[in-house]
Amino acid sequence: MVLHEDAREESDVQIIEACQQGDSDAFACLFEQHRDKVYSIALRFSGDPATALDLAQDVFVKLLTRIQDFRRGARFETWLYRVVVNACLDHQKRKRRFLPFLEEALDSVLPAGETALSDLLREEAQDYVREAVAKLPPRHRMVVVLRYTEDLSYEEIADVLGCSRGTVASRLNRAHKILERRLKRFGNARA
Repeated sequence: MVLHEDAREESDVQIIEACQQGDSDAFACLFEQHRDKVYSIALRFSGDPATALDLAQDVFVKLLTRIQDFRRGARFETWLYRVVVNACLDHQKRKRRFLPFLEEALDSVLPAGETALSDLLREEAQDYVREAVAKLPPRHRMVVVLRYTEDLSYEEIADVLGCSRGTVASRLNRAHKILERRLKRFGNARA
């Protein structure tokens, strides 16, 4: 299996070198190879297919404009994950600015006594889990996405996020505790 990964990494390097020389077919190949992974991470982070498509598009525009920054010797997937993580976190910052307005609008539309929480409690368990993950602070949500949807090791996550393995473990532990509390409330509400 190591040979397969090495061969894929070498193939990525060749494609990236062609991209750096302006080969649009090579960029199309790079897009085809990584679009599902980029979309998957963006979807798990945002919880919304339309937002995930926008984020994935943003990532590939950034890749196209920043492909010259990639240096051989680094793992392309780690570099790509960093671009995806940064796009997701940038989106979260922009979204946070509009959150108070959105909450006020929802409160004015919902009937008296009807809350977003009661709507959430009526949803299926899978939707509830997705929502619970989506509400994690970005630094916790990203470690959950990278660990459980991308199956990255703690070391790989630390490389992607530019932090220590201990920080990854701490963030993942904190995310588990938050999710456990939220999911316990869901279980109690359904009982």
